[in-house]
Amino acid sequence: MKVSVVVTVRNEARTIDELLETLLKQTRAPDEIVIADGGSVDGTADAVRRWIEADERIRMLPCPGANIASGRNRAIEAATGDIVACTDAGVRVDPHWLERIVRPIERGASVSMGFFVADPRNRFERALGATTLPDVAEIDPKRFIPSSRSIAYRRESWAAVGGYPEWLDYCEDVVFDLALRKAGFQFAWAPDAVVYFRPRTSARAYFRQYFLYARGDGKANLWPRRHLIRYLTYLVCGPLVFTAGFWYKPAWLALFVGAGLYLYRPYCRLVRGFESAGQPAKVADTVVRAGGRWRGVRCDLEEVGVWALVPALRLIGDVAKMIGYPVGLWWRIRRGVKRG
Repeated sequence: MKVSVVVTVRNEARTIDELLETLLKQTRAPDEIVIADGGSVDGTADAVRRWIEADERIRMLPCPGANIASGRNRAIEAATGDIVACTDAGVRVDPHWLERIVRPIERGASVSMGFFVADPRNRFERALGATTLPDVAEIDPKRFIPSSRSIAYRRESWAAVGGYPEWLDYCEDVVFDLALRKAGFQFAWAPDAVVYFRPRTSARAYFRQYFLYARGDGKANLWPRRHLIRYLTYLVCGPLVFTAGFWYKPAWLALFVGAGLYLYRPYCRLVRGFESAGQPAKVADTVVRAGGRWRGVRCDLEEVGVWALVPALRLIGDVAKMIGYPVGLWWRIRRGVKRG
């Protein structure tokens, strides 16, 4: 079956070369790569043209002003493959990614769910990756909503649900996935089809990212219960328990335990990443419960600094979500949007 890889880009001059280089070194070569450029002004288009001159399988569609959803739809419309494999700019793909992500579709599935992992370049990005990105062991394939950073599907499946929802600027891939599930298409889990995604490089960029994600949730009416729980935790339960601690000291212990449970998964991810990297022991010992067992992990003071970032990053992300969600919800109410 012919396989088309589709990518949307906008101002990705710093990352596009790495993406295309890794796509062209796949163990299963793509039959074509279709890139929708949403109006880059930083030299992205020039970089892609240089790749086009070197490899005729690459095509670029100028789509000035297009959002991610419309860019993907235009690229898929122009593609000729029976299978569409989708990824994003800002990532690099594992050499076996395409081979592994199309395999379930060749065996009869309609949608193949790949995975993506953090690709940090410094301590801040390590902490952010552990805070925001799940490990593969945490995924329940029956409930997993794949990202369009790593997904493949039959072309007719995309057409059957009307493509990506172009009225959404963010969270469009979530709504697309939910439409595919609602339509009854068979999903297959391909955890070894991996792309490497670099976390945001600053707290400001991270805040903006999660503000926009939450705004998209509000626009699409996604996860209202989850957002309500966050508001209740930060604006009602947390302040009440903290205030009660002035009269009943164990209340502060309960607050501390609750915070520890909330940070449990990110710290476990840091532990697993630390162990797999084979870091040398220097100064401090830390013991964390991971995978049902207590593991002793030795780390230096610089590693402690990474751990100290996690609570701050959790807070920044939650504040961004609490601000972004009502903005999207208000957008939805004003326009009377009933979809999603």
